[in-house]
Amino acid sequence: MTTTTPSAPISKKKKGKKRTVTSGRAYIQATYNNTLVTITDDNGAVLGWSSAGHIGFKGPKKSTPYAATLTVKDVLGKVADVGLKKVDIYVKGVGSGREAAVRALATSGLSVSAIRDRTPIPHNGCRPPKVRRV
Repeated sequence: MTTTTPSAPISKKKKGKKRTVTSGRAYIQATYNNTLVTITDDNGAVLGWSSAGHIGFKGPKKSTPYAATLTVKDVLGKVADVGLKKVDIYVKGVGSGREAAVRALATSGLSVSAIRDRTPIPHNGCRPPKVRRV
């Protein structure tokens, strides 16, 4: 008759303490195909992110202003427990969701201290493709 000895107790991981961040940055990347929103602290550590495709929009619906507002609401729900009060907004891209995303962040109850446009502008860089002949 063999007896089994009880194994060592399973150790649980320690839970990290909740971070409280009062000011941060919101990066909005609005392309022709999608809208991405990332919220970081002042050092750049990501607190939460979301995109229109991540929510469930497919195809051309991802680049609509409605999808951008739902994306902002989703990412604000993810970072609600952090205690964010003030945010700087950095906008990049030319998609149709950029204005709607900025408006949704402003009306969400956060204090918007600055809105900066970081859209890259070419200084006559790449050569355009040759004319298409049909």
